[in-house]
Amino acid sequence: MRIRAAVTEAPGGPFVVQAVDLEAPRPHEVLVRIAAAGLCHTDLSMQAIWPRRLTPMVFGHEGAGVVEAVGAEVTTLAPGDHVCLTFSSCGACEQCVAGHPAYCRSQQALNTSGGRGDGSTPLSRDGTPVHAGFFGQSSFATFALAHERNAVRVPADLPAVVAAPLGCGAQTGAGTVLNRLRPEPGSSLVVIGAGGVGLTALMAAIVRGCDPVIVIEPVASRRALATALGAKAALDPGAADLVTAVRDLTGGGAHHIVDTACRPEMLQRAVTMLRPRGDLALVGVGNTVAFDVMSLLAKGIRVHGVLEGDANPARFIPELVDLHKRGLFPLDRLVATFPFENIGAAVEGMRDGSAIKPVLTFD
Repeated sequence: MRIRAAVTEAPGGPFVVQAVDLEAPRPHEVLVRIAAAGLCHTDLSMQAIWPRRLTPMVFGHEGAGVVEAVGAEVTTLAPGDHVCLTFSSCGACEQCVAGHPAYCRSQQALNTSGGRGDGSTPLSRDGTPVHAGFFGQSSFATFALAHERNAVRVPADLPAVVAAPLGCGAQTGAGTVLNRLRPEPGSSLVVIGAGGVGLTALMAAIVRGCDPVIVIEPVASRRALATALGAKAALDPGAADLVTAVRDLTGGGAHHIVDTACRPEMLQRAVTMLRPRGDLALVGVGNTVAFDVMSLLAKGIRVHGVLEGDANPARFIPELVDLHKRGLFPLDRLVATFPFENIGAAVEGMRDGSAIKPVLTFD
């Protein structure tokens, strides 16, 4: 079928919306009419370094929409179902069976290889392949194919612009707190970076009963939003007394820190902000960071690397939907919408910080 997709022609090139052809679903695939697609920093960072041999390429990994057709062996979804698309996994390896599909043995082949796990791509243009299958979906398009494993049914009355970020950013922030750190009520938690991932980590910490919850963020408007969402304090990372302020607010150091920015200088300070045997969860991507091992050993600091909130999406996304319906996970307060054809404006909004969570909408 003929669809419209945002195609990147070369590494670092812009998203250009144009016509491409999409195959019919294979036996375990579902065809989804995209209603909304979140824009994530991962789309931009991967676009910048994407191998030339895997271009042209269609990105997008936070799709939400309605199932239009299903493959012959699909058993969990039917046409008309509303779905949130998330990362892909094999379902059979040790990590998948244990409920940790973010660490699937086939993670790279299924999510960032430029095609399906077998190397094929469902997209073409004038008979020439266009690479796709980004996080098992490539949802910067009017329609996308996904495996039934990475399409999670959501309520029909859940707005698509809220459902879309659940597939990655919101799942990552909230899951890091709820699935990996699992803080005790009353424990202190610091979030570094008040973007979409950081603010959903904040929401999850409030749900968990953490006290105090502190956010460190350079943009004043985001600090104000963090406070409105329940943070006890929102601090500027440029403050000279930042470490002292965190220690004072937490009674000697934070129990937990979630870092979403991956700034080497801030991570070094994070270690000093933690109390002995504290937890540092790393979810930001982009820099190589060297730690003073002795400082980690001396305080017994536990460092966690966390992908996709260590979530099992089939279980966790419905939990987040329930929290949203109960008013405990106000994800809609982070969303800024942009028409799909104006994807360039969404990119600029993310880069200049004016849009916390840009979400593309489709007519």
